Amino acid sequence: MTTPARGYFRAAPKVSPYERVRDFARVQVRAGLLNDDALLAEVVSVVAADLPAEDPTTAAAAILGLVRAELLAEERAWRSPTDHERLLAAFSALEQERVIVLQAVEDHWVANAELRRRAAAGEATVGVVWFTAPDVWHAVDHGMLELNVWHHDTANVAPGEPLLDLVVSTLAAHGVAGHFDEGRVEVAAHWQRPLQPPQRHR
Repeated sequence: MTTPARGYFRAAPKVSPYERVRDFARVQVRAGLLNDDALLAEVVSVVAADLPAEDPTTAAAAILGLVRAELLAEERAWRSPTDHERLLAAFSALEQERVIVLQAVEDHWVANAELRRRAAAGEATVGVVWFTAPDVWHAVDHGMLELNVWHHDTANVAPGEPLLDLVVSTLAAHGVAGHFDEGRVEVAAHWQRPLQPPQRHR
């Protein structure tokens, strides 16, 4: 489950209401965390609030069409593998090392619950790496993804611990640089997720 997409708005007081809505739609499309129905509903809601003179559904569909076209055009120039592909490969490798990876979860309670579920099922886990939807939005805009890294008992990692070294070295092995700062691993990576085929039920 992701946090509500409408929680995203950049602090830009000189930006027009239309630009704000378009920017919102752009980030949500590039994050790729919502299916088409949920995405349209979110953008319709924002249009209704910020562009009251527009028909919400028509305007939302038009804006989504524009930002999707922009993404498709950019995708043609992306180098392979993209940062997103590198991240997925690193996450898969961490899972092989019994480190749970939870992408775009709502909050720390989700990570806590998953650790408890695995423990109750008798699964031996080393820890968990997790991040939220706002972390993804930040990676879309700024090319940096912040990861939370916990031990199996929910304790945060600290410098010099094997789990932290495992996460950072695994990222590096897949071409992604990360370092520990103020309790989180900051990863230099752009969220270059390709546009997904239409999905109505997620």
